Order: sequence, then C-alpha cells, then structure tokens
Amino acid sequence: MSLPAFKKPSADRSKNMSAIRCAGNKTTERRLISLLRSSAVKGWRPHPSGIFGNPDVLIRKEAVAIFVDGCFWHGCPKCGHIPRTNRAYWRAKIKRNKQRDDLVSRTLRTAGYGVLRVRECQLREKPTRCLNRIVRMLRRRSRR
Repeated sequence: MSLPAFKKPSADRSKNMSAIRCAGNKTTERRLISLLRSSAVKGWRPHPSGIFGNPDVLIRKEAVAIFVDGCFWHGCPKCGHIPRTNRAYWRAKIKRNKQRDDLVSRTLRTAGYGVLRVRECQLREKPTRCLNRIVRMLRRRSRR
C-alpha cells in the first residue's frame, strides 16, 4: 500500500517540529483513569512497558489493551480536521497514524489481547458509554 506524495516540510519547520516534545494526551488519559477509578475497575496499569503499541492502559488479568486516540492525530471522522497549510503532508501523516493503529490492534489481537480504542471526543462527551464498553469487554474476556 503506497502513501500519497506530500510536500516535505522546510528545514526550519522540521527543526521547529523536532524540538517540540510530546507530553502525551495527558488530559484525556487522566479522564479515562478517573473513570476507571470511580467505577472500581481493578487491575489496570497506565503505560505498561513491554507491550507492543504502547497502550495507554492495560488490564492484565483479562488481557485488555485500551488506547485513547486523540481526534486530530488519529483522524476522527466527527471532529478531526486537516490543517489548511501543507494539506498533503497532514493527510499522509494522519493516514499513516491510522495504518499504524490498525497494525497495532491486529497484532495485539493475534497475541490474544482484547483491544479497545476510545476517541478523545467519546471520552469527553459520553464517558459512561466508554466505561460500558470497557466493562462489557472485561466481562466477555473473564468468561473465557
């Protein structure tokens, strides 16, 4: 699968972008962790080491990996957007992110994990629905 061609960023832009260090999607992750704590879901760990794809939360006993996907970076169809400048670059970048997400999810499922991807907007607007998805998956997997 080939990716579309895009305009390479200028050297100045590249230098600027490489100097920006990601702090993660802290607000959204905190929202998920708060939800897990308040609902008494047990056995979860944030950012477990040694798990392919670096899930945001892992529930080891039921082998459930939870990813919190930011709407911009993961191309949410509802509220994601493409910046006006260098559109080809951003379309390609977000497409690669989605392809990587698919690869990570498939690989973890093949390894026996349940994978949940929660979008930033879902967690913000309908946290109870997100929690219900997590609880349903935990119940299904604990019956195995």
